[in-house]
Amino acid sequence: MSQIPQWVRELKPSGPQGSELLKQERDNSNVNVDQLANFLHTKEGRQRQTRILKVLQSEKVFDKSQNYFAGRTDRFETALARAKRLRQLYVKENWGDQERYTANMLISEPLPYGLHESMFLITIRDQGSPEQHQKFLKPAENYEYIGCYAQTELGHGSNVRGLETTATWNPDDKTFTLHSPYLTSSKWWIGSLGRMANHAAVMAQLIIAGKKYGPHPFIVHIRDMKTHQPLEGVHIGDIGPKFGYNTMDNGFLLFNNVKIPHISMLSRFSSVDPKTNQYVRPSSPSLVYGTLTWDRDAPEWEKGENQVLNYTMVQIRLLPLLAATFAMHFTGKGMMALYDANNRKIRQNKESANQSRGAGPEETESSSDLLSDLHAISCGLKSLASSTAAEGLEVCRRACGGHGYSSFSGIGSYYADYLPTATWEGDNYMLTQQVARYLLKAARTVLKGNEPTNDTTAILAYFLSRQDQGAAFDILGDDSDLVAAFAWRSAYLTFEALKHRDEQKRSWNSLLVDFYQLSKAMSQYMIVKNFYEALQAPSTSSELDPETLGLMHKLFRLYALHTLESEASEFYTSSAVTVRQIQLARSSAVMKLLEDIRPHAVRLVDAWDFPDWQLDSSLGRHDGKVYEDMFYRASELNPLNRITVDPYPDSPTLFRKDESKELKSKL
Repeated sequence: MSQIPQWVRELKPSGPQGSELLKQERDNSNVNVDQLANFLHTKEGRQRQTRILKVLQSEKVFDKSQNYFAGRTDRFETALARAKRLRQLYVKENWGDQERYTANMLISEPLPYGLHESMFLITIRDQGSPEQHQKFLKPAENYEYIGCYAQTELGHGSNVRGLETTATWNPDDKTFTLHSPYLTSSKWWIGSLGRMANHAAVMAQLIIAGKKYGPHPFIVHIRDMKTHQPLEGVHIGDIGPKFGYNTMDNGFLLFNNVKIPHISMLSRFSSVDPKTNQYVRPSSPSLVYGTLTWDRDAPEWEKGENQVLNYTMVQIRLLPLLAATFAMHFTGKGMMALYDANNRKIRQNKESANQSRGAGPEETESSSDLLSDLHAISCGLKSLASSTAAEGLEVCRRACGGHGYSSFSGIGSYYADYLPTATWEGDNYMLTQQVARYLLKAARTVLKGNEPTNDTTAILAYFLSRQDQGAAFDILGDDSDLVAAFAWRSAYLTFEALKHRDEQKRSWNSLLVDFYQLSKAMSQYMIVKNFYEALQAPSTSSELDPETLGLMHKLFRLYALHTLESEASEFYTSSAVTVRQIQLARSSAVMKLLEDIRPHAVRLVDAWDFPDWQLDSSLGRHDGKVYEDMFYRASELNPLNRITVDPYPDSPTLFRKDESKELKSKL
């Protein structure tokens, strides 16, 4: 790397310096910072933080300057070194729980011992018998056993009662056989498992004489204590990169008929009597964490495996977004048509000017109005559409459950790459001011009695002529009235903003929030209008079969009504709708539309025709082989799984051999 010239080092930002601005801000406030900080954290807590911060900053391994430049393998290698040193500091400085907590908060990244220090130790402590404390807890507290808590499976997250890993009691030799009968039985997302753990607290379905007794915890030896290689019948690895949390080795774990001794089943509350081979029940099932949801009250259809899209809570998050994709597609086409119309108008004016040596004032004004309308609408739609997409990606990721956090979902990279659209080519909040400025100008021309020259001035003039009589839109029975309600709300907000600005003489800055809401209302109107008009076009009915066209109309109503109920206060305040209409839209219309659209959801997505190669997503595969692809990427393509670590904190080495250098040369 070339040396930075001294003259570059001496350059300063233009304008007021950040330090000056912060000083000014602090000088303008009389908040007693020390008093408030002591109130929030206590004086002792702040002193503890200062003391521990000094220790951590003196250790080279905790230097954060390269955090943002390191790749996944390097991040994990550094995290392992930090975890080992932190454990050594625990002992050297004689830190208690509060000091350890403070140190971890200051480091502010998950470290590879994280699940050992929390869930593994806690599970043994809370669920184990005195004998098991001696056998498992004592070496775990000394970091001889490095453990994790293995409950979540590839195919089962929140549904604990559906866990597929089995622990079958063998009465002949008084052992249990752990087995993973399906790919979806693989333990997945297990922190500290991928490369670190040599033991695991495994939640498995207890089976005695063919009868299931629900999930129970078992302490299982999974890696050799010297070589750190997986034991026979055990397949372990790191699940690959995630949206974040990449300093933690979240892992997978499969068993192939692995026998474990009777003592492995944590037995403080429940057990198997080795003499009678009978199950000894806990006094309360909730005492065993794994059985907490075993006997939960649920409808019959939920007691088996159920697709998440069958739940209305998932439908209400995803299907309106699906409708929005169609709405914005048709809006984009509408905007291109408006753009082409503007260009035609400009060409016509030029031709007219060439013929008559100067365009008439009416022609020039018409072209100018169309261009102003196009510019303002474009600004508003850019703000609304990019925000909808960015926020929608996060909604989709969360709807995918834990797997949405995996890089293999593809959503995280799309989200990260798309986020800049909310700020580049005009910050979304700043752009809305341009929309508001145009709408206020248009409203002033309407108030002067000028004839409407475009759609914007037309809806403003209509509102002005009818505001005393009020509106009576049948939003539940007439799609054109639904569009009109959006137009009415936009016009109402425009004249309200104009009143604040021109009559009440409020400052521009004091109205920025109003302008943002106004821009959003106008943009939502444009989307609803364009979607509606696209469905009314003769070309649409000629290209789509009646059933598909009917489904498009349902998507239109879902987008419009869901948006309306989300912005209910503005529709009600403007008198575009009644309270009863809002209630019916929410309680019946939207829910019925979800029910009608649900069977067609997959095919509606298929119609966008994204190739698998483009998406590069395990979850978005057209063939639905989600789990196979996730497992393949994690177990066969993940570079971190080629490294064997030395997990013990007192060991000076990070790896059993220098596999990291070998790996880097290969890469």
